Amino acid sequence: MTHVYDVHEISLQGAFAGNPYLDVTLHAVFSQGNRSVRVTGFHDGGDSYRLRFMPDTTGEWTWRTVSSLAALDGHTGRFTALPAREGVHGPVRVSHRFHFAHADGTPYLPFGTTCYVWTHQPLALQEETLATLAGAGFNKLRMAIFPKDYPFNTNEPLMPVFTPRADGTLDFDRPNPEAFRHFETQIARLAEMGIEADVILFHPYDRWGYATMSEAQNRAYVAHVAARLSAYRNVWWSLANEYDFMLNTIPMESWDGYCHLIEEHDPVRHLMSIHNGDPRMNYDHRKPWISHVCIQNWDVKRMPEWRQAYGKPVVDDEPEYEGNIWPAWGNITAEELVHRFWLALTRGGYAGHGETYADPQDIIWWAKGGKLKGEAWKRIAFLRRLLEESGVTGLEPLSGLVDGWPWTRVSGVADLGGRLRFLYFGEHQPLEWTTGLPTDDGRYAVDLIDTWNMTIEPAEQVPPLVQHPTRHGDAVRGGVADAAFGVRLPGRPHLALRIRRLD
Repeated sequence: MTHVYDVHEISLQGAFAGNPYLDVTLHAVFSQGNRSVRVTGFHDGGDSYRLRFMPDTTGEWTWRTVSSLAALDGHTGRFTALPAREGVHGPVRVSHRFHFAHADGTPYLPFGTTCYVWTHQPLALQEETLATLAGAGFNKLRMAIFPKDYPFNTNEPLMPVFTPRADGTLDFDRPNPEAFRHFETQIARLAEMGIEADVILFHPYDRWGYATMSEAQNRAYVAHVAARLSAYRNVWWSLANEYDFMLNTIPMESWDGYCHLIEEHDPVRHLMSIHNGDPRMNYDHRKPWISHVCIQNWDVKRMPEWRQAYGKPVVDDEPEYEGNIWPAWGNITAEELVHRFWLALTRGGYAGHGETYADPQDIIWWAKGGKLKGEAWKRIAFLRRLLEESGVTGLEPLSGLVDGWPWTRVSGVADLGGRLRFLYFGEHQPLEWTTGLPTDDGRYAVDLIDTWNMTIEPAEQVPPLVQHPTRHGDAVRGGVADAAFGVRLPGRPHLALRIRRLD
């Protein structure tokens, strides 16, 4: 028996004289009534092979294997899928075009962070990373399969991803099963913590040869990873970190082909995107196999532009990092990173966290995990609690704010349910405000939020404020109230309003 959204695994044995990674094919068809799901199997070292399946409906499932190796062919079995365990909501899907929800309909708001190569660090440091994540409030983690060679990342990995030859070079035609088992164990642990694993397949920062494998080796690797990991409910596919820095070895048509390989070998159809390096080199996220937009760009005020260009959820996973290292992207203040989170959310998108404080042992969160040293994560956790406790399902930009005249360009969003909205003033510090507030005579609760001090208190509502005359071309519009009531503010930056309809 297996619970819905958990992994049902089948283990088989079969001796093979050649290279089973390249030369043995294995799949199984799982059936329930008139429905069939094809699952790809994989070699797991020695004579071992595995198939993994994530049931998404309760009831009895049957399966039958098909393989080029006689010892693996024609096996059959059955199991019962029980209801999902409490708190397990299934894979994340796109919902309402620009937002996300779990398979069971539970809304999902991504509050992610980055620890690129935490699974390649000493085991004690990995345990410290998991302990930090348990209390940090993040629900998504960007993490790479391959180790990284980069400033602050010069240590050797815990183990190689492919099998070493006698001369110490790696045989990219033979994966290291031990390394993959460790990686997927950590993904399963994240799943139990309610954290999505945004798995990065390729990146350019390499001294071992992973970034210069042949096209055939890349394709075999992508298919193997999809077969191994697709049954884990919390997986997201990130084809690359900074794909455009690898175009000299992996051309654009190959990236598209890898996406299709994942589609072929991932029956769950997990979310899939690809990450740019140069802000001018966004991937064409309009392509139908891309589920959501993954962007690296400091200017999160462009969220409405990206939503319009791609018509999909937008996640700016790298709006620069809180820290103090020498690269410019890694030394913004905690206040600025929190500001960018609020800007992204109140313009209809999502942002990602990263922390890069210098460390004498180069144990920097963004690369290796460990402990968080900064202050932004606390305010980001506060923001997540605020939205989830408010019952937010997805925030859509309020027209007339970010696309209005310069003096109305605060950020404002309304929840999909229509009874809740947020205004964020950011660097602006007005003493009074009406634009973006409700225009009807309903009853509303208005809360003043200090995004840095993490306080929520009732805002002072006042009679409608008459706005100053405004000039549109050659015409002057007289002063009129643009809302049913106004709000007095304390006149300092980084404040927000939550407006809740009561009737």
